[in-house]
Amino acid sequence: MTTPTPVARLAEEAVGLIAAEDPLDDALEGCPETLGRLADPSWQAQEALAGEAARLAERAARAPVADAAEEVTRAVVVQQARAVADRLGTRLVEHTVADYQNSPLGRLLGSLPAVRPADEEQERGHLERLAAVPEYLAKAAERHREGLRAGRLPVAERVRTAVARLDAYLADPAGDPLRAVPLRTRHHAERDRLVDERVRPAFAAYREALRTDLASPGRSPERPGLCHLPDGEEHYATLARVHTTTGRSPKELHDTGVELLAHIEREYVPVGAQAFGGAPTPAEVRERLRTDPRLRWSGAQEMLAAARTAIARAELAAPRRFGRLPALPCALEGTEAPGAPLAWYMPAALDGSRPGTYHANTERPAERSRVLAEATAFHEAVPGHHVQLSLAQELTGLPRLRRIAWINAYIEGWGLYAERLADEMGLYSGPLARLGMLAMDSLRAARLVVDTGLHHFGWTREQAVAYLREHTVLSETEVQNETDRYIEWPGQALSYMTGRLEIQRLRTRAARELGPAFDIRAFHDLVLGGGALPLDVLDQVVARWTRRG
Repeated sequence: MTTPTPVARLAEEAVGLIAAEDPLDDALEGCPETLGRLADPSWQAQEALAGEAARLAERAARAPVADAAEEVTRAVVVQQARAVADRLGTRLVEHTVADYQNSPLGRLLGSLPAVRPADEEQERGHLERLAAVPEYLAKAAERHREGLRAGRLPVAERVRTAVARLDAYLADPAGDPLRAVPLRTRHHAERDRLVDERVRPAFAAYREALRTDLASPGRSPERPGLCHLPDGEEHYATLARVHTTTGRSPKELHDTGVELLAHIEREYVPVGAQAFGGAPTPAEVRERLRTDPRLRWSGAQEMLAAARTAIARAELAAPRRFGRLPALPCALEGTEAPGAPLAWYMPAALDGSRPGTYHANTERPAERSRVLAEATAFHEAVPGHHVQLSLAQELTGLPRLRRIAWINAYIEGWGLYAERLADEMGLYSGPLARLGMLAMDSLRAARLVVDTGLHHFGWTREQAVAYLREHTVLSETEVQNETDRYIEWPGQALSYMTGRLEIQRLRTRAARELGPAFDIRAFHDLVLGGGALPLDVLDQVVARWTRRG
């Protein structure tokens, strides 16, 4: 057996840190470090974990490397460890109560029902997690109270939203989604006992804590951003750095979004004329996309059929642009998820117990735009996240950290790059679908403006809503959901366009330097061949490849 190098050992330590921060992380399902565990949201535990992560980053920065591949691994260890320390240091758990990704409510009811245990050990681990829910929620409630005492108040309306979701959950014991996790028959009675006697009473107690302790003193819609909280400006700058892996300031990111929107405006004109005839202005095109009832879905099945067709078309064309493609196809599921985004991708479990799955949000299909369907499918599935994350999991010659690291700017940047790549590949079915691509670009550019507007410039919630109404084609439901997402997940929305622009810049540079020798399939294999990377490290990888010719 080969002795692990110092960097390889540090990479394994980093996996343990990531697992301790969030054992419900989709990318970690099947990892032994997460078995039977929930996170410990107490400040004592998080402060200790943040300190451990900071020390790991320092050790990794000094570690010797044997070759270029180890140099990349070392950089990923440093970035991932610092990200754990930075995220915990921003104390988001103290005032995040309703977000589908970051709140205690969202983590439990969003992730636990999706677990697919592969064997007896994992089934027992799932039951242990259910048994741990009361302690987790009690500690989360105490963190909320600590936040109140320190002046880190949640937004009052988000507290009311969380209470309403808990009311809906508690009102339907028989339909509890935690009962739907597939377990062997012999575990059904234990699961149901835990759900009835521990989990549901714990959620009821957590709901009461939110209702009695948090709703009244919460922030108003005029003060939803981090800049209104103690140390909020510093925390937001930290989160911007974590999510973009760059040192760009909130103002720089804000200005980039404004400039991009002006550029995308000009693209609407010719494509809008092809779709609708005449010479519509960009504002008229967006208004038509937003309000024309013929551009809405008749139901969830129609929505899923369109996604399925787009993915099949992309799978057929992908070999023209990729040398390596995933061994397994992308699964598709419709999921009614109030408050969640249009769609999302859940990576396959590392042990193969769950396939990589594109989840389409089928809530209120008659209010959702059909023109966004193809761009969304290309982003989440093929050639987007399914290709990207499945290939990463297949990199068995690399340390495990490189296969599961979640670096937003790289991951979401690739998803957005894939939307434009699909256009180059001729995958969009017509001008309406291409308008959907432009609309998604507008949304990601607007995110740079709105996220920084809320958390750095102190925008009100209504300012954010008005900006999205003016510059995107989102329905009113989607505008409200997006705004709430930015409020409770600060910085994450910056990653999409930041990453897309960097991947496109690196491609342009490589094509210029290599000239006729540039091979787009080789470039894509390179970008996807090392797992998720910080953007500065990806730059170095591409530069090294270009120099080799």
